[in-house]
Amino acid sequence: MSYSGKGTEPFPGAAYDIVALAASAGGLNAISQVLSGLGSDFPAAVVVVQHLDRHHPSLMADILRRRTALAVRQAEEGDALRPGTVYIAMPDRHLLVNPDGTLSLSHSELVHFVRPSADLLFESAAASYTNRVIVVVLSGTGSDGNMGVTAVKKMGGIVIAQDRATAEFFGMPEAAISTGDVDYILPLKEIASFLIKLVTLSHECPSI
Repeated sequence: MSYSGKGTEPFPGAAYDIVALAASAGGLNAISQVLSGLGSDFPAAVVVVQHLDRHHPSLMADILRRRTALAVRQAEEGDALRPGTVYIAMPDRHLLVNPDGTLSLSHSELVHFVRPSADLLFESAAASYTNRVIVVVLSGTGSDGNMGVTAVKKMGGIVIAQDRATAEFFGMPEAAISTGDVDYILPLKEIASFLIKLVTLSHECPSI
């Protein structure tokens, strides 16, 4: 098992330390289904970017708390990543993963016309945790995430995309798939169980 050793230790019992989910239109349902399938003992941290209206406070963390056994919080500057915890990007702030295992919020320019950006989340996670990252591109319009999945793949991480049949909007998954860097294309109902298999069994990619 290789690891970059950039100021953090691997989480106990986890082959991957971070699972990053990204979605846009239709994404709340998709994210809910994935998180509801993960138990409170899930040994990785989960970070989530959902494109939301920047002019209104987000109720997403409150909604997801009712749908998953994991701890859920809206990410704040300096939060330290913990296993079994979901960190939700706030509206109008990019969410970045730091090499010391903390999170940062940024109001830098829009990426693919959006903020928060899946690309920046994925790229920062890959730079900080190298091959101990899994990213999942769920339902959404546009192409946010397609540059980030390439960065994750280059660093040895795993990339999953929701399939066309189960995505309410296939734009984001399709853009990710078009890069050639997606490892697995899965129906929504299979993603949670596959994440558990990846994170808890070994650092080798399981068959599906």
